[in-house]
Amino acid sequence: MLGRILLGVLFVVAGVMHFVAPGRYVQIMPPMLPAPGALVYLSGLAEILGGVGIMVPGTRRLAAWGLVALLIAVWPANLYMAMVPERFPAVPLWALWARVPVQVPMIWWAWVYARK
Repeated sequence: MLGRILLGVLFVVAGVMHFVAPGRYVQIMPPMLPAPGALVYLSGLAEILGGVGIMVPGTRRLAAWGLVALLIAVWPANLYMAMVPERFPAVPLWALWARVPVQVPMIWWAWVYARK
């Protein structure tokens, strides 16, 4: 239960940050994606809903599957950051590349709650 609450809080906080500092998230959007501002708000809302949903027994499984899908959907942004490090001079190169494989354990963490 603690892991589920922690995951939920992590996503709620991350989602709120999309509304607090949207410019940071627009910056990491791959240029081939349309309407980056709208996608930032949409993904932030999805993170908040998924984070809250995973903490509620009645919506846990659906929210967990939603978080799995969301983590897969945002993976290209993490890859994009690693491939254009000059756009993120304040972030060490190792940290940019570390974001790419970190998606795998995050997906697994959400998936654990999707199958229960």
